[in-house]
Amino acid sequence: MDMEIDETPSSAASRLAPIEEVKSTTKQSKRIAAHSHVKGLGLNQETKEALDKAAGFIGQTAARNSASVIVDLIRMKSMAGRAVLLAGPPGTGKTAIALAMSQELGDGVPFVPLVASEVFSSEVKKTEILMRNFRRAIGLRVKETKDVYEGEVTELNPIETANSQSSGIGKTISHLVLSLKTAKGSKQLKLDPSIYDSILKQRIEIGDVIYIEANSGIVKRVGRCDVYASEFDLEADEFVPLPKGDVRKSKDIVQDVTLHDLDLANARPQGRQGDVSSIVSQLMAPKKTEVTDRLRSEINKVVNEYIESGVAELMPGVLFIDEVHMLDAECFTYLHRSLESSISPIVVFATNRGNSTVRGLDIKSAHGIPPEMLDRLMIIPTLKYTPDEMREILALRSEAENVKFDKDALNFMTQVATERSLRYALQIIAPARLSAQCSGRDVINTSDVQRCVDLFMDRSESLKKARLTQQQFSKA
Repeated sequence: MDMEIDETPSSAASRLAPIEEVKSTTKQSKRIAAHSHVKGLGLNQETKEALDKAAGFIGQTAARNSASVIVDLIRMKSMAGRAVLLAGPPGTGKTAIALAMSQELGDGVPFVPLVASEVFSSEVKKTEILMRNFRRAIGLRVKETKDVYEGEVTELNPIETANSQSSGIGKTISHLVLSLKTAKGSKQLKLDPSIYDSILKQRIEIGDVIYIEANSGIVKRVGRCDVYASEFDLEADEFVPLPKGDVRKSKDIVQDVTLHDLDLANARPQGRQGDVSSIVSQLMAPKKTEVTDRLRSEINKVVNEYIESGVAELMPGVLFIDEVHMLDAECFTYLHRSLESSISPIVVFATNRGNSTVRGLDIKSAHGIPPEMLDRLMIIPTLKYTPDEMREILALRSEAENVKFDKDALNFMTQVATERSLRYALQIIAPARLSAQCSGRDVINTSDVQRCVDLFMDRSESLKKARLTQQQFSKA
């Protein structure tokens, strides 16, 4: 299909099919998640030492100091062939530290969490799942100068025509009339109807600032024009100034994708290859082929060429593999080889096991990891929290969830966390708030916490009841 912009295209380059951008597979959620409050490692800006309470962290200063050294090594590109192991009891902040490391590395750095048991599937090979997550954790920042139309949308008018193929019943969109305005002037564009689909997906409306790539037809919403900032617009996520200069201009486009995104975008029978623009902006087709090792090698080759030429920048992310003792000898062998690759993410393992059996080898080893892999690991221990630290963590988490405790209730929650577990105490914050709301109160008191403790068992209590039930059945 042709895309018409302002006038009838006169060159073959203007007759390219509209191409949608590769969309990141990284899941983003705005809800309050388990580690929404973590904003970094909480380091002192001058001394680079971990503070007792900063960036959503309480305690674990020794582990965070070690993690900051790892971050510095990554920035110096001195972590090749190595990985990190966070070893400690459950609920001591191992996942939070791994997430904070990726945040310290900068915006746009991928963080890919993976539980070791997810590797085992009856449909996909273990090594293939590890490879996919490896490539999800490797970011690529592509910088290009493109010819674009940019401005505030002042007119958005789809032109309909009768559909002759359906005996006059129904209409189709023949083209889209779009007007863009900048501080210097305005321009009316006549666009292909397929671009209208992209506009609808992004919910673009009059007053939004957008840009359209002249050659490919990619549409990108930048934000809401700040002229409308005085309005009560709950849907506006970001206000941006009215663009300056002409509507048509050369613009530096920066796009963050992962190697896995590129694999999926190019796993189809048709498509152009050979330059970074085509790799990043392959047309999404309903029919796809399998992502093969040959395809990945071709993508790696092109990516390396553009990294050397300065068009793209490699951004190694963090691949966090929790419960690493669940992996078997085949997985560890694959990881051992992958860590030596020139394109590799920062691999962070986590486990709460001590000396345990290595799956597939039937030998005992520290943390259930083969000795040859342990030699490649920089091990960071995490320690149990003190009662005072638990109290501060509960207060911090309550603030993140917009929950209020009275003094006695918070003391009781700290006692519950000390006697049972910190995770158990964190889990009953939301039920306790619901109990208070049912009683017509905004502040949680001791009775609300006690009610939740009576309703929900912790791990040790559940185990005791299971053993008691088993004994009763055995006697019967």
